Amino acid sequence: MLKVFADRGGTFTDIVAVTDNQSIINQLANHPQRFLIVPIENQQWVIVYKLLSENPQQYQDAAIQGIRDILGISSNQPIPTEEIEVMKMGTTVATNALLERKGDRVLLLTTKGFKDALRIGYQNRPDIFARHIVLPSMLYEQVVEVNERYDAKGNELIAVDVAQVKKDLQAVYNTGIRSCAIALMHSYNYPQHEQQVATIARDVGFTQISVSHQVSPLMKLVSRGDTTVVDAYLTPILRRYVDAVASQLPGVKLMFMKSDGGLVDAQQFQGKDSILSGPAGGIVGAVQTSLRGGFDSIITFDMGGTSTDVAHFNGEYERQLENEIAGARMRVPVLAIHTIAAGGGSILSFDGSSYRVGPSSAGSNPGPACYRRGGKLAVTDANVMLGKIHPQYFPAVFGKDGNLPLDKDVVTEKFIQLAQDIETATGNNRTPEQVAAGFISIAVESMANAIKKISLQRGYDVTNYALCCFGGAGAQVACLIADTLGMKKIFLHPYAGVLSAYGMGLADVRAIREAGVEQVLDEELLALRGLMEGLESQGRGELETQRSAEVNAEEEEVIRKVNLKYEGTNSVLGVDFNLNVAVMRSEFEREHQLRYGFTQGDKGLIVESVSVEVIQKMDTPEEALVKRSRGLDEFPNYVETVQMFTQDKCYCAPVYRREDLQPGDVVKGAAIIVEKISTIVVEPNWQAELSERNHLILERV
Repeated sequence: MLKVFADRGGTFTDIVAVTDNQSIINQLANHPQRFLIVPIENQQWVIVYKLLSENPQQYQDAAIQGIRDILGISSNQPIPTEEIEVMKMGTTVATNALLERKGDRVLLLTTKGFKDALRIGYQNRPDIFARHIVLPSMLYEQVVEVNERYDAKGNELIAVDVAQVKKDLQAVYNTGIRSCAIALMHSYNYPQHEQQVATIARDVGFTQISVSHQVSPLMKLVSRGDTTVVDAYLTPILRRYVDAVASQLPGVKLMFMKSDGGLVDAQQFQGKDSILSGPAGGIVGAVQTSLRGGFDSIITFDMGGTSTDVAHFNGEYERQLENEIAGARMRVPVLAIHTIAAGGGSILSFDGSSYRVGPSSAGSNPGPACYRRGGKLAVTDANVMLGKIHPQYFPAVFGKDGNLPLDKDVVTEKFIQLAQDIETATGNNRTPEQVAAGFISIAVESMANAIKKISLQRGYDVTNYALCCFGGAGAQVACLIADTLGMKKIFLHPYAGVLSAYGMGLADVRAIREAGVEQVLDEELLALRGLMEGLESQGRGELETQRSAEVNAEEEEVIRKVNLKYEGTNSVLGVDFNLNVAVMRSEFEREHQLRYGFTQGDKGLIVESVSVEVIQKMDTPEEALVKRSRGLDEFPNYVETVQMFTQDKCYCAPVYRREDLQPGDVVKGAAIIVEKISTIVVEPNWQAELSERNHLILERV
């Protein structure tokens, strides 16, 4: 049986498959350039494969095409689904729809008098001196005010006017809108009116109905309403994509990665949970592989073609509740990932006085200049110019027929021209290599700043952490990033180039349930305990419907969190729930001191909300162990020596194939280690050592 883990990114779709079918392996062995095959325990193999996310001339959906290529079947043959056990995937479909504002048309229903509440929002002024305020565009198209009202204690002040609501909804339905978001006052605790309105909407014929007490059952009308609108805007697009994939794989267990790092059954995958679907797989993959490699404090660094994602891990997944992504506010738990627009495809430009990297990306079509599609110079091209990427070690998937290597000549030509343009404009005489190195150092600086935001600015000393580096482009700049931050160790997994996809296979099934509380924290925790138990049973109920053969029933974990804040403040910090109030208070104050640099011992604590996470452990692929067959004093052979420009001079760098390295081998920089799915640059003053789990550990010498 085949297990497939896929991550559909902005530039590439990465696929990792696990199989025990010898005939699949025999057939793929004829294409060693395209597929990486790794034997693991129990007569199984891991297959690693990459293909462009968008290639309309060749295929419609990259993930489905990947399965076809692995099984060796053409595009007009049906997929033999009886050979596929499960498919777990992350997708950028919803993220792209939000970025490009291509979601479904949405109607917002809210309490009478609050029609403009979401537009007004919190009146944040990001640019305090701007005279012309540009409000973010709203995702909803129309608003219907419902004449109803509860007070904050749950007393019904005005009942729902059923006839009027039905009339208003019918009028909107007739304009072609089929998706609605319902967010009424105080419905986080008193949902009866929302349930009534949802029933009316269903009767009228709305196909997507997002209700705030289910989507985000927390206080604050604006946050709750925004989240509900995002869900109504994106879920229909997501549903169409999920149905399209499912229609190609009838009978196959299909699961998707949520933004909180947990897997969910395809039919329960919602718009609000999908924004960071792909990057979340990367964080899970980075954390789980780092733990297997012996690192429990890591900074994850995922550099892809379009963007770079960084995150902090020190024993537990960090999540944030309040998020703003692509101008849309949301209040759902998502992994705390900081993204910047700097990747291998980030376009390089010179504006007459300074170098610029990004934020626009060359994407996968046309891609960087070296992709043979007439693209502009990008970060990948700079590494080609510097001799850190060599076409002969890069997959030959370019050109009209998708079988040509990278084009180094066009890169050299463009950098020579750019160096001349810079000299003409500034009188600054630089070689093409120095120009390329200048662009790389700007990209490195902005990526290092992103890491500082999630670590140094929050009180963590990164010099004690390992940099877990992955993504197709990450290992080319890993040493430079670590040098900038004073980090001394880098961890590189053998599947680092496709770790987001591998992370789908290492993830567990998770259900998170939340509830608003807004009460003083005191010794009487009975109400809190009862609430926790109710949320836990809801979470277990959701997971029960998804239970499959892969779930390890014995291994279940429950994490209970309390979100606390000082009385009269708005800054919430999450701590583990404990029956001893003093323990929770001291944990909150320790976190507050770390984050803000002070505590307020004389103030009472307010429980803003609580959350319960129920986790079901899944059977995950084992790591391959490698043995040393050479003597300890025998060094690996390098393939050739190439010219590599770094630190403002040229080095003769030996090129090693990763498969030729054995446990205990040490490669001293400057050197290049090539794999089928990425290129690792070992800078001067660094060395790389292979462990028995086939992990590469880079250390500063």
